[in-house]
Amino acid sequence: MTLLQFPSHRRAADIRRCAATLRDLHGEKANQFWRNEMALLVSALREVGACEAEISHQAQMFMNAVQLELQAGFANESIG
Repeated sequence: MTLLQFPSHRRAADIRRCAATLRDLHGEKANQFWRNEMALLVSALREVGACEAEISHQAQMFMNAVQLELQAGFANESIG
C-alpha cells in the first residue's frame, strides 16, 4: 500500500471545484473536463510512485467524493 499525503477523497477544495464546474457544464464539455481531471490525478499519483491498484482506488474515491458533493448541491437547491 502506498502512503499518500493527501488521499484524493480528502481534497475538499478540488472536490468542490470539480463539482461546481460540472454543475455548469453539460454534454461533451463536461466529459472532457472530467477526463482531463482524472488524467491529472492519475499522472500525479504515478509521479509519486503509486501502483495501478492504488491509482484505481484513489480515482474511485475521488469520483465518489465529487458525486456526493454534486448530490448535496442538488439537494440544497431543491430545498431552498
